[in-house]
Amino acid sequence: MGSEHQVCLLLGSNIRPEHNLPLAIDQLQNYLKLLRISRVWETASVGSAGPNFLNAAILAHTSLNQKSLKLKILRPLEARMGRVRSADKNAPRPIDLDIILFDGQVLDSTIWNFAHRAVPVADIQPELRSDSGETLIEIAGKFVSEGSIHLRLDVVLQSRE
Repeated sequence: MGSEHQVCLLLGSNIRPEHNLPLAIDQLQNYLKLLRISRVWETASVGSAGPNFLNAAILAHTSLNQKSLKLKILRPLEARMGRVRSADKNAPRPIDLDIILFDGQVLDSTIWNFAHRAVPVADIQPELRSDSGETLIEIAGKFVSEGSIHLRLDVVLQSRE
């Protein structure tokens, strides 16, 4: 077994999200050691007129590198859960699994620009700093105060342990 990597994944769903987010968490535990799970947040669909999205983030350990994690675990899990990739990158989907951070490195620079990315990740990595020095929790607080994202207390995600 190789060295352990710390990974932060962003999960999103706007097709049966109350069912699919917990299912994805359950399935991911077969491959990753979950360290933290964010709360669930709701936002309007970005880039399409689809239903609202529910989003969450997890912090986990894996022995896989980024590429292997994406190709061997995340993409196959998305497909098993019914995700069909098309030319419309904003089409409704049962699950979307994105690697946001890998070993502390930000892989998706849009984390700072969108509520559906910043707020769930801030739940589990609040002290992450942008190039301007602002923490993710500070940026997330602005999105929450704008009202562009709402906490969903009725959807609770938890690990098996």
